[in-house]
Formats: sequence, structure tokens, C-alpha cells
Amino acid sequence: MSSKPRVVLGVGGGIAAYKACEVLRGLTESGHDVRVVPTVAALNFVGAATFEALSGHPVHTGVFTEVPEVQHVRVGKDADLVLVVPATADLLARAAHGLADDLLTNTLLTARCPVAFFPAMHTEMWEHPATRDNVALLRSRGAVVTEPDSGRLTGVDTGKGRLADPREIVDVARLLLARSDALPRDLEGLRVVVSAGGTREPLDPVRHLGNRSSGKQGYALARVAAQRGADVTLVAAHTEALPEPAGAEVVHVSTARRLGAAVEEAASTADVVVMAAAVADFRPADTADHKIKKTDHSPDPTISLVRNPDILAGLVEARRPGQVIVGFAAETGDEHGSVLEHARAKLKRKGCDLLVVNAVGEGKAFEMEENTGWLLSADGTEQRIPLGAKSLLAATVWDAVTELVRHRAHRQ
Repeated sequence: MSSKPRVVLGVGGGIAAYKACEVLRGLTESGHDVRVVPTVAALNFVGAATFEALSGHPVHTGVFTEVPEVQHVRVGKDADLVLVVPATADLLARAAHGLADDLLTNTLLTARCPVAFFPAMHTEMWEHPATRDNVALLRSRGAVVTEPDSGRLTGVDTGKGRLADPREIVDVARLLLARSDALPRDLEGLRVVVSAGGTREPLDPVRHLGNRSSGKQGYALARVAAQRGADVTLVAAHTEALPEPAGAEVVHVSTARRLGAAVEEAASTADVVVMAAAVADFRPADTADHKIKKTDHSPDPTISLVRNPDILAGLVEARRPGQVIVGFAAETGDEHGSVLEHARAKLKRKGCDLLVVNAVGEGKAFEMEENTGWLLSADGTEQRIPLGAKSLLAATVWDAVTELVRHRAHRQ
């Protein structure tokens, strides 16, 4: 038996079925043993041979194959995770009402592991009361039904109902394998603002001062919050290569001052603000309107810097009653103190409710797929966050936020 995590990838009969191949590739390449179970309709879009070649397993749709092995029961019982990509309106309805007329719906009934549906359909179908009731019913039973993306649908239609980016689906799968309870719907009704990425301060039309932030941690925070039910605004600085989190509104900015203005505007009506962006502390005092030339006789340029506004401190000063504010600190130890000592001082100085602390340096935090650190609270508690996927750290942060929100609501 394989020691790899065993994932069943159910594929529904929608045009987005071709994207299941990218999900399959992402899972197998990251060390998962994947068994594809399509519906008959799904094979109209992607042939069984494609799924077999990519997974290394035979593909069946009915319950009358491998009968001696009781396949219709064994596939679900042996799985560590079941994903349905795409989950069509029809498939959500059949799953919600316990139908078992093919191998995939039998698998959904026999699985005792986490089950996650990734919807894809036209906006009108997603918004129909029948679909909404089916989604609510599945969630009430413990299944994860993610929020679909917004964008181009079949034909000329555009709206909510687009399948999430395959990279995002793989990330959610890895999160659920690491922590099956990572995506409860405990942020419903909350407005959340997350900043992400690294700001750039222009020197001239072609050069800038920047940092190494990829935005992956901020995007993971926005993605997890959206899938936990929050109304999310993501203010993103230079993260063009990342898939936009499904269910989040994304505002793209460049400089620290523009990021600050966008965050402050969104925060004016938000319940929670998470400042995960790596904001430049300084910017050039002057920006050349032409490229600064380098010639054999030109003197070495001198760049004068001025301080950028402290966005986090400004948010704390202007906070709404009951608003939760989370800061991030990228720290290194020095002769004046350790990473944690600098972080504790920063938490006290900034006045936020929670501070996520990352030790940075070569091979740490920035541009990495995994993250670790500490979660410090204004009440003095400290939690060590072990090394893991950035979505796992995000789930830990949202756990702490929901506790704060719940505590403050109880006191009122």
C-alpha cells in the first residue's frame, strides 16, 4: 500500500473538467497518490486515457467494475481526502441528497475523510435557491464547499461561478490533509481586509527600491478567510504571478502610500484588518522623470531617502470599536536583541491585537512555499507556529482572530 497521502479526485461533467488535469498534475508532483473518479458526463470533456496517464491508476465510472473488491465502497473508505473538481450544480444536488447512481456518488457516501467541493457553473445556477440550499446542506454535514471565482465563464458570460485556479485547489487540498478542520465557516458576516506583497518605490521610470516579498502569505490569508466565509478585500502590491484568491475582491497597488490609502479606505468599514504586506519603510526623496544614466564620466548618484507613513500605527489609531488588527513583522536578531525581543517591543509600540513574527534571512519566509514563526497577542500570550504551508499559518491566524471576535462579542 502506498505511504503517500491518498486523494480521490472526483471530476464532474462541466467544461471546467479540463482544469482537473492541472489539479491532478499538481497533486501527483507534490507527492500524492491520486485516484481519478469521473462521472460519465466528465468523460465527454476529458478522456479516461488522460486521467489514467497522469495518475497511474485505471479510471472507472460505474459500480460494476472490480466487483470482487467492492470498489464502490473501498475507494471512499481508503481515501485520506476527496476532492470534486469541478462540482457542477447537478453533482452538488446529487451529493446533497445522498444519491448513489455511479462510482463517484458512492464514493462520496462511503468516505469518512475530509470532502471538498470546488463549484463551477454559470452565475444564475450558483445563485439559484436550490443550489444555495444544497451547498448549505453539504456544509452543515461537514463537507467543505468552496466559494467559486469570478470571471469569464462559458461563451461570453462573465460572473461568479468560475472554477478556482488549479494552484489554489492544490493548496486547499494540502491544507485539508494537514488540518481537516482548517476551513470552518466561522468568519461569515465579517468584513476582512488583508494586505499582501512588497511595495516598490520608484527611483526613475525603470528602477525602484523594493523587497523580496512574494505575497504568498498574504494571499494565503485572503484565500483561507474567503473560504471560511468572510467578505474579503485583498490589497496586493506586486504579486502578478499569483492566482487571485477565489471569493476575494483584489485591489492592486504599487507604492507604500497607495497601499496605505487603499487599506485605510477598506478598513473604514472592516471588522478585521491583517497587514501582511512588506511595506517599504523609506522612499526616495526625489524621483527622476527620466532614466538615470550611467556613463564613464558620470558621478556616482546619491539617493536621499524619506520615511514612509507607518500604515499599521495609523490603522491602530483610527480603529473602529471592536475592530481586530493583526500586524506582521519580519525580524532578524542583532546585538540589541533576539527576533522575539524585537517583536515584543514592536507589538507594544504598534498597539495591534496580534503580531505574526517571521525570522527572515536566506531561505526563510520571503519567496518560500512554507513559513514558520510566532503569534504574539497583546494580552501577553505567545504561540509558536511550526514550519508548514503558508495556508496552515493563515488558518492559525484566523483561529486566533475568531477567538478575539467571539470574546469581544461576548463582553458587549
